Amino acid sequence: MAISKTRAEAGKRPVKLTRSEKNDDVKRRLFEAAAKMVGRYGYAEASVARITEAAGVAQGTFYNHFENRQELLDQLLPAIGQQMVAFIRTRIDDASSEVEKEFTRFRAFFDFVKETPEFLRILNEAEVFAPTGYQHHLDNISTAYVRLLKRARAPGHVGDYSDEELEVIVHVLMGARGYLSRRYAYGEDGPQAVPEHVFSAYEKLISGGLFKKAKPPG
Repeated sequence: MAISKTRAEAGKRPVKLTRSEKNDDVKRRLFEAAAKMVGRYGYAEASVARITEAAGVAQGTFYNHFENRQELLDQLLPAIGQQMVAFIRTRIDDASSEVEKEFTRFRAFFDFVKETPEFLRILNEAEVFAPTGYQHHLDNISTAYVRLLKRARAPGHVGDYSDEELEVIVHVLMGARGYLSRRYAYGEDGPQAVPEHVFSAYEKLISGGLFKKAKPPG
């Protein structure tokens, strides 16, 4: 009976984290706090004091994980970008056609924007305030996107584009997401539902192109 009680009590005790796990937890909290502070105040006003207060850690602890504030800010967008990729990946059905997968990726991007309202400010201000992180993010996303399209090109699901042309296409598609999110994903009161015609227009453009070939005279 006494043994059972001891085991029951032991089961209620919190699991003791290792030093490495504690460090990972603190770093995660700092990233989450930095995202919230940049989303609320912008990069310029996201101070170490605000970030550590939001994370619930001492300011001195911050410097155990980052050399300075800029190092954290340069890592912030790439980290959230990887979260976005993981989020989108969960929406993809491997049995879908390649064009359907692209439509799903497009919609999932806007779902992520809605669920992570600080993302767009972090992205849009990064080019000025965290240029190293901004370029790292673009490289991460574009490289993975080009790889996807190359894989789809092999069996003929994507048009006859060269590797260099696929890179151009990827940046066009990434640019579309950026501009459309600024135009349609945010209103005066913050994140809002994206109108359905945004998705239908994108799907028509991707699947059928914009212009029709002119019929030969006669």
